[in-house]
Amino acid sequence: MAYDEGLAQRIREMLAEQHAVIEKRMFGGLAFMLQGNMCCGVNREQLMLRIGPAAYDEVLRQPHARPMDFTGKPLKGFVYVEPPGFEADEDLASWIQLSVDFALSLPPK
Repeated sequence: MAYDEGLAQRIREMLAEQHAVIEKRMFGGLAFMLQGNMCCGVNREQLMLRIGPAAYDEVLRQPHARPMDFTGKPLKGFVYVEPPGFEADEDLASWIQLSVDFALSLPPK
């Protein structure tokens, strides 16, 4: 299971103020869990985001975002973002905030 450790570290730093962040290997990469719910992660060099079904279509219209198709079939509410979409820390922070907001809207597990 290979993932971009540099991207994982950037995500760790952005999630540092969140309580009870747990890292878990899943989807062939590394996922970050908030309150027991997947928030975001890294798969190879891609950013994985769980943004929920309500934001899904709008997020897919953003440059560099595409459906998360880990199983060969798109997972509604999950997206991949290609590296050009999060080169700047401000861009990465915006993506991460989308997934944090969704994860925190779910009941804790």
